[in-house]
Amino acid sequence: MGQPPNILWVVTTQWRAQACGYAGDSHARTPGLDALAAAGVSYTQAVTPHPFGPFARAALLTGVRSPDNGVRDYFDPLPADALTIAHRLREHGYTTAFFGKWHLAPRDPAAPLVGEAHARTIVRPERRGGFSFWEGFESGFLLNDPWLHGSRLRTPQCFSGYQSDVLCERAAAWLAQLPGAAPWFGVVSLESPHPPYHAPAAGVKPPDPRELILAPNVPRGGELELKARAELAGYYAHIEATDRAVGRLVAALDAHEQSRGRPPPIVVVTSVHGDMHGAHGLFRKGWPHEESVRVPLVVRAGASTPLPPAGAPVSLIDLPEWALGWARGDAEIAVPPFALISMPSVVPLPLQCDRVWRGLRTPSRKLVLDAEGAPWFLFDLENDPGELKNLVADPARRVEIERLARLGELPLG
Repeated sequence: MGQPPNILWVVTTQWRAQACGYAGDSHARTPGLDALAAAGVSYTQAVTPHPFGPFARAALLTGVRSPDNGVRDYFDPLPADALTIAHRLREHGYTTAFFGKWHLAPRDPAAPLVGEAHARTIVRPERRGGFSFWEGFESGFLLNDPWLHGSRLRTPQCFSGYQSDVLCERAAAWLAQLPGAAPWFGVVSLESPHPPYHAPAAGVKPPDPRELILAPNVPRGGELELKARAELAGYYAHIEATDRAVGRLVAALDAHEQSRGRPPPIVVVTSVHGDMHGAHGLFRKGWPHEESVRVPLVVRAGASTPLPPAGAPVSLIDLPEWALGWARGDAEIAVPPFALISMPSVVPLPLQCDRVWRGLRTPSRKLVLDAEGAPWFLFDLENDPGELKNLVADPARRVEIERLARLGELPLG
């Protein structure tokens, strides 16, 4: 076996699976992701284990679901002794690096969520998940002019420019200067296309809200439709700007590896959750609907790299094991029969999901139980991808509900 592959994860925020050009969304201008999908695998059934930032990020880094990973509530930090993918890959000789949004450090719940207070919160070295190099910020949702600190920036510094551009450029430059003797694993974590959707998007002009084609599950008329259209216009602008930054990052790393006579890195692009944008009359995330839980997941890798099939019910929580399998040179990657999804607690922020729930999703079915184990939703995803008909009250579905609950080891109340 030769040297293990270099691996790049690009992790965005609030980018739902439907909002990609390769997925058929005519409003999503994503040539960068489209090219990666054409050269690799697009996982059409990929989900987040928890459709909310800290819970999903903790699960992605540790391969352990929330709250078992130590993150139960929105302001819970990742425990300092948590074992992450960075620790595990370092054991295989990898240089590990993290750039961008962390969202897993101790922070002040009384401070404004949007602005410099959380953007300038110091993430102490022992809280950086075991990465050998770390340069980022806690949160703050500053899509322009981000504040960064870390391994080479002892105090937070403001960098002029669009956040996705700044982070991708700095990551490309740092990764490119690494010696070729050891493999590297890099994570580039971007806040975009998270709100505020009205923030400038690196010169990208938003589409006309009036011309947007809304999904059938978005109620028409009144303030709800106007809000959905206005938000989606800004959303698509940030998607285009971020796709452009990601495309430049991948192109720069590919060119560097080619100059050294090495294969391009394995590239994984995904998001920690989606956004409802008016579907079912709802906004933001935390909800168990497809717009919230299904995320883009594109993997570009060499022909000999083992990968599950494109239609497998994969989850972000699977990605650490995939990376470890590639590092070890495993011949195959396990294909899960279903994906577990849940919200471990209610996040008391406007528009978010109002209850704790847990569920199971296969390519054809989705079962969701409430906190007491009572069935809340059952959807036939094959015949009703927009989830317009909840089948949970149909007596003829009782056996199916029980079977799915047993499959996912979900106790019925």
